[in-house]
Amino acid sequence: MTTQDIALDLVALCREGKFAEAGDRYWADDVVAIEATEGEGARMQGKANLAAKGAAWSANTEVHSGAVEGPYINGDQFLVRFTLDMTRKAAGQRLTMDEMALYTVRDGKIVEERFFLTPN
Repeated sequence: MTTQDIALDLVALCREGKFAEAGDRYWADDVVAIEATEGEGARMQGKANLAAKGAAWSANTEVHSGAVEGPYINGDQFLVRFTLDMTRKAAGQRLTMDEMALYTVRDGKIVEERFFLTPN
């Protein structure tokens, strides 16, 4: 698959709310995720670790609505913008998350995802 094929399908899955399926389908086994925040979980490696992080995030977050924009493709990389109206369950804090994700593709799999947040 080309970067464009992966990017288009990943965005389609995310628009349907199938984030876990998108990761399972396209992450390389040794994928690296780099968050925009510091501390524990800021850099994770491995498909299983990223899947566990995503499951924990889903369990602790209520998403009221969202939008997925893109993809914006350049060579072996593509950007996707995620805007979510969400509540962090533990704190009861409702907020809008506006985040860009930069994905790098090699050999038909995503080898890195790097997230960028807008300041609140």
